[in-house]
Amino acid sequence: MITTKYFNYKQIANLAGLHLVWLTAWSTFVAAIYYFFQWQWMTIPLVPLTLVGTAVAFFVGFKSNQAYDRLWEARKIWGAIVNSSRSFTSMLYAFDTEKGEMHYIKDFKKQLVYRHIAWLYTLREQLLIPTEWEHISLERHFGSINFKRHRQIKAGFPDYVRTHLFQQKYLSEDELQVQEDYKNFATYLNSKQAKDLNYLKNKKVITDFDQMQLQNCLNDFYDYQGQAERIKKFPSPRQFANSGFIFIVIFIILLPLGLVSEFSKLGDWGIWTCIPFCVIVGWIYIIMELVGDYSENPFSGLMFDIPMLSICRTIEIDLLQLIGEHDDLPEPIAAKNGVLV
Repeated sequence: MITTKYFNYKQIANLAGLHLVWLTAWSTFVAAIYYFFQWQWMTIPLVPLTLVGTAVAFFVGFKSNQAYDRLWEARKIWGAIVNSSRSFTSMLYAFDTEKGEMHYIKDFKKQLVYRHIAWLYTLREQLLIPTEWEHISLERHFGSINFKRHRQIKAGFPDYVRTHLFQQKYLSEDELQVQEDYKNFATYLNSKQAKDLNYLKNKKVITDFDQMQLQNCLNDFYDYQGQAERIKKFPSPRQFANSGFIFIVIFIILLPLGLVSEFSKLGDWGIWTCIPFCVIVGWIYIIMELVGDYSENPFSGLMFDIPMLSICRTIEIDLLQLIGEHDDLPEPIAAKNGVLV
């Protein structure tokens, strides 16, 4: 997640700086051909160009709106996980009978909280597994650019790749050993929570009503996990995502063909003046496309993601304090270079 108030020039250059090269090259090529060869036939009227630009703007706006919906829904899911995690821990320690004072019961409850913290980091790790339609999975040049961006994020946040260490800290040896047996380890951890709650109910540590309340929290966690997995595993329809880029490329190709004749009315110098205007207009459309394109995948491991690591750490600190552990608390995740993960 980008945390700076404004999208600074470094972030803009990182996102779309390379596109200035081919935009400038194409606009200069058209202007040079028109200037040196006076090819009037290569120009197009401005009216159809305006119609194409308007249609493309509407299409890109629709795509960006859908991408923002996916991004905001992902943020709401993790916000709900924060609230339900606090509720789960508070109820777990508030629901007590006379047997709740026994030492082994306190350790048992602590294990439930620890396992939930491990579930948070495990879910995050599973959501970061790349899919074939995400930018980091692209081949050749663009894939290498995004892989480099991802590597820079990992280098700037050491805890980014320490999920296994967190699991070792909060899970038992038996739970760690069975991790490889489950395709979806986060689901297993939640199911283990349900079994332990049932154990507490059978031991009369909590009442049937207490168990129902706590189980509702676990059901919510299942819902949130499923909602996040739906966003992760179902892409924005590719017929919309890919068509927008194609339409923008067509518009940008036509753009200097329509503007060069208009600027030529200013004189020979006007022909060359059309180059920066074509570049600026084309680049604006490219930025619009890229913002929507990157925002549609909020769990892709890039700087446009939901800050899951920061949210997990916030929940971790809150839960540890709720169960009475105030020493050696982990530090909150701080933004670096205007990015929070």
